[in-house]
Amino acid sequence: MWAYEKRLQYPVKITKTCPKTAQLIISQYGGPDGELSASLRYLSQRYSMPLKEVGGLLTDIGTEELGHMEIICAMVYQLTKDLPMQKIKESGFDLYYVDHTTALWPQAAAGLPFCATELQSKGDAICDLTENLAAEQKARVVYDNLLREIQDPEVREPLKFLRAREIVHFQRFGEALERTKDKLDSNNFYYFNAEFDKSLFHKEEKQCCSKNSQTQ
Repeated sequence: MWAYEKRLQYPVKITKTCPKTAQLIISQYGGPDGELSASLRYLSQRYSMPLKEVGGLLTDIGTEELGHMEIICAMVYQLTKDLPMQKIKESGFDLYYVDHTTALWPQAAAGLPFCATELQSKGDAICDLTENLAAEQKARVVYDNLLREIQDPEVREPLKFLRAREIVHFQRFGEALERTKDKLDSNNFYYFNAEFDKSLFHKEEKQCCSKNSQTQ
């Protein structure tokens, strides 16, 4: 259960429309390293996380990513609000306009639609947390690229805030990974169901050793 607060985590007040900028920024809505994929990734992974506190962290960050998605959507909306047709055609925004008018639809900057294959949930704590570290760095690089291209300060300030949050999330996931490593031992380090997997693999190891001794 979530309680929705009717304000953005960071204010967005863009006074000049720019569909070209909107086409770039929308990648952080539905692109491969965007906020939508991050939110779905973390909110899915939390269920199989063996440590309760790490599952709570995934819930917190996954929820915050929903708020970041809202910031991106607000930026795209304000950058394309009440666009005249001439500006739509001149900017190349007409390809998007044909299918979606100026409504929000998750896609990458190159026009590829959002796809769930862009995120992963493995049920292995080490694997999932390592993926999350990479995801935060990839998102940070996208924000770096956007800030290199965009000069409008009204657009840059929310992007700078979002970039900073990617760095914080990377740090939190790094701490969570180390905490998880400390809790897991050599018998369950890579196991989803430690008791089941340990007994299963030990049984297979014994069978393998038995076969090897027979052949010798």
